[in-house]
Amino acid sequence: MHWAYQIAEKLIEKHPTKEVFTCASGISPSGSVHVGNFREIVTTYFVVKALESMGKKTRFIFSWDDFDRFRKVPLNVSPDYESYVGLPYSEVPSPFGKGSYGNHFEKEFENTLKAFGILPEYIYQSKEYRSGRYSSYIMIALKKRREIYDILVRFKSSKPSAVEREAFYPITLYCDACGKDTTTLSAYDEESTKMDYTCSCEHHGYQIVSDSQKIKLNWKVDWAMRWMVEEVVFEPGGRDHSSATGSYNVSKVIAKEIFNYEAPEYVAYEFIGLKGTNQKMSSSAGNVITPSELLHIYTPELILYLFAKNKPSSAFNIGFDDEVLRNYSEFERHLARARDNKDEVIIQSLQLIGAERFTKRPNFNQVAGIFPLIDFNTDVLVSSLKEAEEEYTTEEVKGISDRVAHWIRHWNPHRSIRLNQERNNAYYESLTKEQKERVGLLAQLISNDLALNGDVLMSRIYAICHQDDKKRMRECQKDLFKNTYQLVLNENSGPRLPLLISSVGKDKMVELLTF
Repeated sequence: MHWAYQIAEKLIEKHPTKEVFTCASGISPSGSVHVGNFREIVTTYFVVKALESMGKKTRFIFSWDDFDRFRKVPLNVSPDYESYVGLPYSEVPSPFGKGSYGNHFEKEFENTLKAFGILPEYIYQSKEYRSGRYSSYIMIALKKRREIYDILVRFKSSKPSAVEREAFYPITLYCDACGKDTTTLSAYDEESTKMDYTCSCEHHGYQIVSDSQKIKLNWKVDWAMRWMVEEVVFEPGGRDHSSATGSYNVSKVIAKEIFNYEAPEYVAYEFIGLKGTNQKMSSSAGNVITPSELLHIYTPELILYLFAKNKPSSAFNIGFDDEVLRNYSEFERHLARARDNKDEVIIQSLQLIGAERFTKRPNFNQVAGIFPLIDFNTDVLVSSLKEAEEEYTTEEVKGISDRVAHWIRHWNPHRSIRLNQERNNAYYESLTKEQKERVGLLAQLISNDLALNGDVLMSRIYAICHQDDKKRMRECQKDLFKNTYQLVLNENSGPRLPLLISSVGKDKMVELLTF
């Protein structure tokens, strides 16, 4: 059984009377959301889809932690933004136009998610905190601040300190004067909820917690509180949150002992890498590949499939080299054989991504083999496919051809293969007498049977190598294809021959194969 269905079954067993299953994910908009962060939301998405397939009502929420502090200037943002460090993301101006820093990266990611058909209910934490929705829970946390300190110390190797315990406050307070979180809390009165503080900007002030719009619970307390408020039953988290002393285990205890709420079912997910690099992606560092950039190479359904087929606990790399061809081939093969596939995980993966809702597309590998030969001309490609008995609309073709063009031009320029402009006499002379004869027969077949296309043409080509010994016949056919590609493209492999012929023209094919 697929991992998402396993989690869904466990949730149903754990909450047999629950009417609505709230599943959550969330990210801080510290920069462009990368494909590693994407695993956060897509993991939740698959569990939601599994629950719905089992007849359960769901609520799929995604929290933007835009009330967190701006802590680091990414590489793609001006160094001048160092002056904004300490402000909440929702208060930092956007470096790319109107609005806030947080809002820019939020909308960037939300627009990308639409391409995948992922439409969660978005919750903006800056708005929630400023609305006063959490005020009563902030006061609970302040009242129980010493108990929270004791919980935190349980997960640390350092010994507790009575002085430290008395001075501990589980909140971040943004200064009334400079707006930053560089504040030191000096006193709190539980009855009036007045909190005195000083700031590094030399401002001395106070805030009334019950009325304040500038106080936020610290992360591990905040996470536990929001589970309770939203009644979350499932939320994944990155490996960095999942150790024995990590955020989840700490928040789990805080949820139970401070807010009297059972922590949600949790699954840890591994990080995603880019093939050829061991660097960990980081939005705040600016070292990222975003889902939007992936969409320049991979279709939405294939990206979803790559995440669906891998358990969250399994790390994997997304390649930009020949692995792109392998990923497309595997996915196209599974789609074509979906009805006959016996692998339950693959079948359920295709169901979870909603493969049927995505448009039909031509074969990526075949397009990659001929697109450079026709100067990346989509109209010619549509015509060539039609001649090879593969009929698609221009829109359907562009769904693959645009990605092929981007992949070759930006990542694999060596694949910009070109048609040989003259006969490759040197290679032809290296062939045996039998190999030359078969090349000649292929040239005659292409020249004489002008009306042959598609599968009929392929059957005639295979027949050139007919032998009683099936193994020997397959070797002969493989040999003929290799020699043909060498003589036409100077490559060992290439697109399906009917498509190649329709793309470069029968006359040119015959010319390059006739000696």
